[in-house]
Amino acid sequence: MEPQPTEGPITSISSPGIKADGQVLYTMRKEVADLLGRHQTGFPGAQPVSFARQHLDELNKQDYYLCEKSDGIRYLLYSTEDDGGRETHYLIDRKNDYWFITNKFLHFPLENDQGAFHTATLVDGELVWDSLPNGKKEPRFLVFDCLVMDGNKLMDRTLDKRLAYFKERLYTPYKKLFKDYPTERQFQPFHVEMKPFQLAYGIEMMFKQVLPGLHHGNDGLIFTCRNTPYRHGTDPYILKWKPPEENTIDFRLKLSFPTVEPDEHERKEGITEPFVDYDSVPKSDLYVYRGDSGPNKYEWFSEAYITEEEWEIMKGLNDPLNDRIVECNLDEQRRWRIMRFRDDKNEANHTSTVSSVLESINDRVSEKDLYRAASTIRDHWKSRQASAEQVKRGK
Repeated sequence: MEPQPTEGPITSISSPGIKADGQVLYTMRKEVADLLGRHQTGFPGAQPVSFARQHLDELNKQDYYLCEKSDGIRYLLYSTEDDGGRETHYLIDRKNDYWFITNKFLHFPLENDQGAFHTATLVDGELVWDSLPNGKKEPRFLVFDCLVMDGNKLMDRTLDKRLAYFKERLYTPYKKLFKDYPTERQFQPFHVEMKPFQLAYGIEMMFKQVLPGLHHGNDGLIFTCRNTPYRHGTDPYILKWKPPEENTIDFRLKLSFPTVEPDEHERKEGITEPFVDYDSVPKSDLYVYRGDSGPNKYEWFSEAYITEEEWEIMKGLNDPLNDRIVECNLDEQRRWRIMRFRDDKNEANHTSTVSSVLESINDRVSEKDLYRAASTIRDHWKSRQASAEQVKRGK
């Protein structure tokens, strides 16, 4: 009698497996760098720039695809094999940590052989919690790009070709597996889906149909150029749009507590020396990352505004607060307010990212602006299409 599978969905999207360390981590980073033909072993994922008014023109000049930006955690999914030739998967986060997926039921079959599996494969996506009709949550990995498939580097191909390759080689056989063996679904650590893309002018459909129909959180839109290659690091052809009030910056928080003289009541209790007052709202300095090491690693940017009520809540967390990464936005009085801690990030935003976000904040593009731009974007797209057809016929 065959042993029954006992594994099922992951319970955390921020810690989806066993974190590699030491020599294993070093080896994995080098292996992925070699697979990509890179010398650097840093996080190889592309990073978007913040959408600013100038990008409305950019959407008229080139073909861009549009998808929603999920409120989840960004990972690259690396499929390989271990020393014993067994199918193995890692999720690589933005900190460049590698999470080994312990669940042995995650399987991506080859097109013509359900028992065989993909190796030397790297895809880009987001891990999210999808809310089900029964009130439960289900982990889902939403794929939006493919860098390498079975050792074939796809980074220099156009986005539509990269996605088509992924769909044909990996996604379609994966979906067929569950059609043929539906009971296998329940044992999966997470379910893989392709993120649906619209053409850049599909703004109305995105806001009126796609976003309201999502089963997970959303924090904006992503416009990705169809024609440009996949770029490691900051990519000026991937544009991240957020509603103006949701444009945020990740800072390093440094708290300074006031030293106070004891009052009459405290002196009666025997407190006679000045002491640090941890109860009052501290001075909250926000720092950005300069990219250097040593004493010049950070640059002071501004102070955060924290109300007494917010400080009571923060104290009540019973967690260390100093030196954490915090995500902040500007309120209507143009004060920086802490929205949440970002423990999924190692570092504050780089000064170049901060400049980009500030540009978006100061040069706000609203939902209405996108609606107004859609028809012009469509006209330019159709015009380019017609020109390409003419060239084709001329040949």
